[in-house]
Amino acid sequence: MPDAGLAGRLWHHAGRIQTTDPDMSESGLHVHTPHEEQVEEAAHHGHHGLSQWVAIFTALLAALGAIVSYQGSHLMNEVVLYKNEAVLKKAQATDQWNYYQAASTKQHMMELALELTPPERHAPFEKAIEKYKAQKQSLLAQAQALEAQSLHADAESARMNRPHTDMARALIFLQIAISLASITALTRRTWLFALAGLSAAVGIGLWGFALGVV
Repeated sequence: MPDAGLAGRLWHHAGRIQTTDPDMSESGLHVHTPHEEQVEEAAHHGHHGLSQWVAIFTALLAALGAIVSYQGSHLMNEVVLYKNEAVLKKAQATDQWNYYQAASTKQHMMELALELTPPERHAPFEKAIEKYKAQKQSLLAQAQALEAQSLHADAESARMNRPHTDMARALIFLQIAISLASITALTRRTWLFALAGLSAAVGIGLWGFALGVV
C-alpha cells in the first residue's frame, strides 16, 4: 500500500528531527533556556550601562573643558594687558630719564657759564640753574614712579601667567580623559575608562590649584 509506506517514511523523518536536536521545538525554532536568556540580558544591560556612563562622563568633561578654556583665555588676556602696560610704563620712564639727563646737562652748562662770567651778570644764570634743578626733581619723581608702575605691572603679569599655565595643563589632561573615554566606548575596555577617570582627576586638581593661585 503506497499510502501507508509514505506515511511511515514521514513519521520516521519527523522522529529523526526530534531526536537529532533536542533544543528544536515542533515548529523547528531554537528554544532558549532560562540561563541563556539571563546571560544575554546581563551582557546587554552591562554594555548599555557602560555606554551611558561614558556618555555622561564625556559630556561633563566637555562642559568643564569649555569653562577651563574660557578662564584660561581670560587669564591670558590679562597677562598680555599687564605685560603691555609694563612695557609702556618702562618706555615712559625712559623718556623721563632722558629729559632728566637733558636738564642736568643744561644745568651744568649754566653753572659753567656762571663761573666764566663776572658777578654782575650772574643773575640770569642763577635763575636758569634753579629752574633746571626744579625740573630735575620733577622729572626724577616721574621717572621713579613710572619705573615702579612698570615693575608692578610686570609682577602682575608673571603672577597671572602661573595659573594660566596650570589651566593649560588641566585642559590637556581633560582632553586626554575625553579621548580615553571615547576609546572605551568603542572597545568596551573598562580599564581605559579608569585611566580616563584618573586623567580627569589630575586635570580637575590642576584647575583647582590654578583657581587657588589667582
